[in-house]
Amino acid sequence: MARRATADGAGARRAARRAERRRQAMKHLGRLLGLAVVCLIALQLYFVLRIALMAVVDPQSTSFQRSEARRLLGETGRIEWSQQWVPYDRIAPSLKRAVIASEDASFVDHGGVDWDAIEKAWDRNLRAEARAEKLNQQLQRQGKAAARTAAPAPQPRIVGGSTITQQLAKNLFLSPERTTLRKGQELAITYMLETLLGKQRILEIYLNNVEWGEGVFGAQAAARHYFRVDASQLGTLPAARLAVMLPAPKRFEKRPGSPYIVGRAGTVAARMGAVDLP
Repeated sequence: MARRATADGAGARRAARRAERRRQAMKHLGRLLGLAVVCLIALQLYFVLRIALMAVVDPQSTSFQRSEARRLLGETGRIEWSQQWVPYDRIAPSLKRAVIASEDASFVDHGGVDWDAIEKAWDRNLRAEARAEKLNQQLQRQGKAAARTAAPAPQPRIVGGSTITQQLAKNLFLSPERTTLRKGQELAITYMLETLLGKQRILEIYLNNVEWGEGVFGAQAAARHYFRVDASQLGTLPAARLAVMLPAPKRFEKRPGSPYIVGRAGTVAARMGAVDLP
């Protein structure tokens, strides 16, 4: 009986120690979760304060620009950079209309995110992936010998549905990586921008910081680089050509007068008359 009582007591003590360890682990986990929440709130407050300051102070650089500067320095040992801030009223209305027509036709109407555009982009991407998969299957059916000599199936082109505000949110603060966490933060910053800044200020910051070529940032630098005029002097077709370059400026910079650029610019120019400016 004494041995049984001793064993029961030892078992109870072990159970108590296990329970205490579990309580300590849960307490530690709770502290970590609490710290994570505090850090998340602090990060959002940081973004809010930075954006609120942008209502009156022009941003000196963006996260994307700093990343590009580091890349250029690492690859070439020097940074060739062209950028000059110009106020909203010194940017030609034609460029504002062209960029909105090309990048975000509903800019003045949406609250930061154009869900219809995202849905359409999603559908286009699914169709492109389906076409690529079908082509791959056809190549596989041709047999191994033919597959070895055949050109690989082209990768589907991913079409985005990001608004001007979303692009600005990403360029100002975030990395270019495609993760759910980054996309969620992008949406949060997008709504902060829309809440704290007006559409006109958003467009002004965007046009002064967006990339238009290797080391070429902003409307003034782009106008001087490609057309040897100031941003205020851009006409309809030059403005449309600049707008067409925005999705891939480094690639289009090599052939700014290519048939694609010229043809697409004509389409954008035709849409510009229907664009409302903020």
